[in-house]
Amino acid sequence: MVEVSVGDVVMPGDIVKDITTINKKETIILGPGLRREADTVFAYKAGVLKKTPPAVYYVDSYQKRYVPNRGENVVGIVTQKGGDIFKVDIGASEQASLSYLAFEGATKKNRPDIQVGDIVFAKLLIASKDMEPELVCVDSHGKEKKLGALSSDGMLFTCSLSLIRKILNRSSPLFQTLAHSQAFEVAAGMNGRVWVKARTIPETIAVANAILAAEYAAPSDIKKLCSDIEKTLLLSQPGNTD
Repeated sequence: MVEVSVGDVVMPGDIVKDITTINKKETIILGPGLRREADTVFAYKAGVLKKTPPAVYYVDSYQKRYVPNRGENVVGIVTQKGGDIFKVDIGASEQASLSYLAFEGATKKNRPDIQVGDIVFAKLLIASKDMEPELVCVDSHGKEKKLGALSSDGMLFTCSLSLIRKILNRSSPLFQTLAHSQAFEVAAGMNGRVWVKARTIPETIAVANAILAAEYAAPSDIKKLCSDIEKTLLLSQPGNTD
């Protein structure tokens, strides 16, 4: 086994970094695709080793099957409603549970109005290979913020997990560029599901197409991509034929 560096292609079993060689002041966070055994970090997925500041390491791989990770935000679909628990499909090997008390302001008398088929934007509270995933729709302070039930007026679509990581990267100009010409809401889950809602149906579809097209576009091409979509929308409006 050969030790690899950031930017290298890794295979399952490769040694990624010996923790004993790292500066003791640096706190290492292992993301998807990496596992620690004793003082050594191994890759358990094939892909490219990436690092985001300050010291988050993960394996960037193309996949559609989602493996739950604690703390990640996901977009799920409510499939069952029974007793105090909702069952939510998050695209993983098993469904996640969501308590009715895991919403801001929820009590035994004030239950959230969630029905089967509704879409929720939630955070993974528990994610272990030995336990059922558990979701919450509040942060550590009990506030909803951007989590919770999503409007049925929006559009839900799926994409690769690598695209989600790309568009949520702070250096990605996609959403900032789209916001110059479009007013929209978006909830992007690490499980490869994206919910989008704009002012009109054509604008919603345009934003969804821009997100999907960004998968194979270089950052320098994002602005041109968004500009082309804006022109298409203008031409599609009544009275515009040029």
